[in-house]
Amino acid sequence: MTIYQSGQLNTNSLTVPDLYVQVQRPQTLALNGVPSGRIGVVGTAAWGPVGMPVIVGAMGDCLSAFGPKQALATDIGTAVNIALVQGAADFRCVRVTDGTDAAATGTLDGVSLTAIHTGSAGNAIVATVTQDMIITTSYTLTITHAVLGSRTYRGATWSALAAAMAADGTALVRAALPSTVPALAAGTVTLAGGADGGVPGTAAFTGTDGVARTGMYALRGQGCALGLLHGVSDSTSWTTQAAFGLGEGMYMIACGPAGDTIASAAAQKAAAGVDSYAVKLLFGDWLWWDDDTNGDMLVSPQAFAAGILGGLSPEQSSLNKELSGVIGSQKAGLVSSGQAATYSTAELSALFGAGIDVICNPAPGGSYWAVRGGINTSSDADTDDDSYTRLTNYIAETVNAGMGAFVGAVISPTLFGDIRAVLLGTLSNMVGSGILGATTDYAVVCDTTNNPQSATALGYVRADVQVRYQGINRFFVVNLQGGASVTVSTGTPAA
Repeated sequence: MTIYQSGQLNTNSLTVPDLYVQVQRPQTLALNGVPSGRIGVVGTAAWGPVGMPVIVGAMGDCLSAFGPKQALATDIGTAVNIALVQGAADFRCVRVTDGTDAAATGTLDGVSLTAIHTGSAGNAIVATVTQDMIITTSYTLTITHAVLGSRTYRGATWSALAAAMAADGTALVRAALPSTVPALAAGTVTLAGGADGGVPGTAAFTGTDGVARTGMYALRGQGCALGLLHGVSDSTSWTTQAAFGLGEGMYMIACGPAGDTIASAAAQKAAAGVDSYAVKLLFGDWLWWDDDTNGDMLVSPQAFAAGILGGLSPEQSSLNKELSGVIGSQKAGLVSSGQAATYSTAELSALFGAGIDVICNPAPGGSYWAVRGGINTSSDADTDDDSYTRLTNYIAETVNAGMGAFVGAVISPTLFGDIRAVLLGTLSNMVGSGILGATTDYAVVCDTTNNPQSATALGYVRADVQVRYQGINRFFVVNLQGGASVTVSTGTPAA
């Protein structure tokens, strides 16, 4: 008896009577859905790698990777904090700088210590060498920072300590030894000279594409469903963001400049030429946020919208979902001031007609802060809703992530059946989770009717998939008839 893996044995050419066992791969009945709430954030920070996506799942992760939050509209930590409060929990963060940032440095016994990353957070790193009280030839180097944490290294020489730091992937500093390595001695130094540089321009946030990707392009292949260049309000970047979002299946959340007017916002959008379901453009009515580190801050509305969408299933819209942590806006003022300026129906109509959304209070459901339109920048009524962008991207990315396994297979009725089975199983699971409404809301064709021999002979296989989405209740009309003369009839409501 011999055991074979499926495909290794040609059962039409057997010559020896025997038992042949073929191990078949488990049949794939459906694809696992891709993440639909992952947010890509491009922003500034006081610490961390530049141009490299960093996985963040909680505020502690963010502080460890990027240092303390800063009182800047472009700060990564502030964006993550806001989005977490709305229900998001999965981030890929990319730090950008203007190129004038610098790493903090210090010297102990002639040995230069340099912070592993640039930024002002490095100025709070303290390096201390202590001698072992029992084994006097042994020393401990302790690197501490109130937010970034501490690291400890032991050795009898500076060479040993430097090697230990170099081997530590989480090290905060690196050591550069002079040509004559000094003997170890007790001492301490606080690093200094670290600088964040100035606020980067739009080009740094959009970045460059290629072998070494930076800025927004560093988010390629990270599986982000949502993306934002935090605090960037430059209209010249909107079409670039749209192109990136379409290519990556990412819903880009953009915004206008703080204190904008409706007429100016509409004119900027028209001039920019952005008309795409891949971009959600928020009006430049920036929001007040009570930050636990920096106090009251005026911040872009991007992280609020991205955060609420990041916590919702992909068929959902941001429309009328209550936001947390908003303590006012530029138009309404701070809630604590007692001001309560609101948007008129005419103002909202002008914004939505231009494809611009806004966060304001009240919402249709009551006196709370919420995204008021739930729209993207598309002028097509069939594609201008949050739910269209997110669900289309979700289905497309799920198919893209799993159907490639069929490439290289022999084209046959079995292949057509397997393709149909996987696609139908995937869509059926979406019905079960409420993403799609019913099993009658989708259809898959993959057989000889849409795969003629003239196409399959050239290696082409086509699957045609139709999916009907569930609508979003945008215009809820209640017809009320009242009066003493009204005749009331009751009956069983239709399903």
